[in-house]
Amino acid sequence: MAVLIDQNTRLLVQGIGTEGANHMRRSLAYGTNVVAAIHPRRGGEQQDGVPVFSTVDGAVRETGANVSIIFVPAPGAAEAILEAASAGLPLVVCITEGIPVLDMIRVKAALALTKTVLIGPNCPGVITPSTKTRVGIMPGDIFLAGGVGVVSRSGTLVYEVVAQLTGVGLGQSTCIGVGGDPIIGTRQVEAVRMLNEDPDTMAIVMVGEIGGSAEQEAAMYIKEHVRKPVVAFIAGATAPPGRRMGHAGAIISGEDGTAANKKAALRAAGAVVSDSPAEIGATMLRVLRERGLA
Repeated sequence: MAVLIDQNTRLLVQGIGTEGANHMRRSLAYGTNVVAAIHPRRGGEQQDGVPVFSTVDGAVRETGANVSIIFVPAPGAAEAILEAASAGLPLVVCITEGIPVLDMIRVKAALALTKTVLIGPNCPGVITPSTKTRVGIMPGDIFLAGGVGVVSRSGTLVYEVVAQLTGVGLGQSTCIGVGGDPIIGTRQVEAVRMLNEDPDTMAIVMVGEIGGSAEQEAAMYIKEHVRKPVVAFIAGATAPPGRRMGHAGAIISGEDGTAANKKAALRAAGAVVSDSPAEIGATMLRVLRERGLA
């Protein structure tokens, strides 16, 4: 079992430009069932054997697509998200970086009236190794099927964590990059909840960053509900206050945004906090062995 995506995923790609086409090919090569692509002026064509449609609604009706990945440039990305939601898609993954905050405020308000789950924007997407399902830009060759779920605000740290887990023989159930913008669809706490409720996820790695209070929200949920092992890492510990580091959401404003506060909250919740990104895989292996799970 997995969360968000699996063997039943029927993917459509919104924004079949250079990047969209490149990553569609990689998803196809990985084994993902890509059933449609969207380009407003190319309806009726094909891209790498995948039919191209002018609208999401038309693609859904013709192909039964149930997940969209968005590569539409920032000025049009909000409308692309809303088009996917209007077509009734249960899951939308938005890779696009740089969407204006006001656009995302409008998107969040609209999605609250639908059943569409949004991952991102400014994220690496979602991958489930056991079913060879890739909805994003993650390098599929580093993943190994297994029982460790991964949640991260950072895209590149997902790859680092997964490479370490695979290197010590710990496969992954589903990996979710929630995105690093101030306003995102699915927060860390919601992703942790999904993995906690997945019977085939035996442990969770959570990678956070400075800025905001998302990690504290996740820590509260972990303390109350999670009995699976949790290993956490907080990036940006050396960032000076008031300076954005990497992501638009990674800026310290108040005590909640500091790495020290986030680490303390997670430790108090029972998570094992790794102070070095190079030790996350080894830390998870040690924790699982101490609990007799590896």
